[in-house]
Amino acid sequence: MDEPSETSGPAPQARRRRSTPAQLIALSFAIAIAIGTALLALPAAHAPGHHIGPLDALFTATSAVCVTGLVVADTGTAFSLFGKLVILLLIQAGGLGILTLGTLVALASGRRIGFRERLGLQAQVNITQVGGVVKLVRRIFLVVFGVELLGTLLLYLPFARLEGTGRGLFYAAFHSVSAFNNAGFAFYADSLTRFLHDPLVNVTVMALIVVGGLGFMVIINVASHFRHGRSVPLTLHSKVVLSGTALLIALGTVVILAFEASNPATLAHLSFPDKLMAALFQSITPRTAGFNTIDFGHVRPATLLFTMLLMFVGGNPGSTAGGIKTVTFLVLVGSAWSVSRGHGELTLFERRIASETAVKASAIALLGMLLVGAAVTALTLTDPGKSLLQLGFESISAFGTVGLSTGITASLSSAGKLIIIALMYLGRLGPLTLALALMERRPERRIKYPEDDVVIG
Repeated sequence: MDEPSETSGPAPQARRRRSTPAQLIALSFAIAIAIGTALLALPAAHAPGHHIGPLDALFTATSAVCVTGLVVADTGTAFSLFGKLVILLLIQAGGLGILTLGTLVALASGRRIGFRERLGLQAQVNITQVGGVVKLVRRIFLVVFGVELLGTLLLYLPFARLEGTGRGLFYAAFHSVSAFNNAGFAFYADSLTRFLHDPLVNVTVMALIVVGGLGFMVIINVASHFRHGRSVPLTLHSKVVLSGTALLIALGTVVILAFEASNPATLAHLSFPDKLMAALFQSITPRTAGFNTIDFGHVRPATLLFTMLLMFVGGNPGSTAGGIKTVTFLVLVGSAWSVSRGHGELTLFERRIASETAVKASAIALLGMLLVGAAVTALTLTDPGKSLLQLGFESISAFGTVGLSTGITASLSSAGKLIIIALMYLGRLGPLTLALALMERRPERRIKYPEDDVVIG
């Protein structure tokens, strides 16, 4: 009887390891950043009289792909038209998600989407089921470009007044895409401070930020609900997202108005309607958008600390926004409240939230805090000349993919810039996706150990 050969059996299949969806997402963003860096390092991407070194090209590409908005070179003056178009495409790719964008290209070319790609898409857009994911991507495509087109049309007149007809249209399109994708890139060194008194620009940009930060599933669910009425009810996720978003925006507006209303460097000289609009704008933009209409280098320390909390929370799951996400924050706060009152598991809108969800929320928040804490500690060593508050604000802004800054980004050391680059990348992936991407695919553990208890609190 012949002995079995060494190549028979399942060994070759065991050796052929496939990437998990989380690893695929992490790799796709890394590849996009590498391509963007190579393009932005080309002389053709630089404006006359400007040179962007490899590190600054890497920083800009990472900030664009991770839809952050932190800059080390002024976008409007340091880059040529080609460079600006590259940044625009990187923002769009990063906001949509690389896998989502790849699927759109595949669908346009008539290629079939396999099950493995569908799993990656499921993780990318943060939905619970694989079925119908390709149809969902088509709808996402229509939503994204429809909203961005509307934003471009609304912003055209204000920008055309400043920049002229053709240039104004490009500026309107760029800022619409940047706002919807919560990127925060602007062609002006002072962001949008020159539009502080312009209601059309303020309201349009705020609306784009909020809609982009709601999450694709919520946008589609809300649109279907308004179209079909009670036959398509709002999901629990949509209710939590909408109520949490409204609550945080309202709270942020009140707090910022209270802290800055008498600050002569920010709001004191404004009329009350302009104060209210500026406070509302600065409450919305930490949801990872990064635009500002007042100078954050002159706000009070209390406002910086409160803004850091808003940036750490960020936007909503499955959206263009970063941070630990509003649902995570609300589940944490709600669970703590329920436990303190002896109610056990959290209940929202007459639905019980599973304990596993609360544990997952705790893990996401803890990983986020550890990442930011490690980054701030490292930055105090690489950039000892900066204050701890400035470094903390910059780190949370990078982790939350916000893009707000007190003005220290360009003056960071090379090591400091690399730390911020790493934070932007990890923040865009999200703490949980990062943890899953680093984990090996192991068989499920079948052994259950005896249960015991420890003392906490």
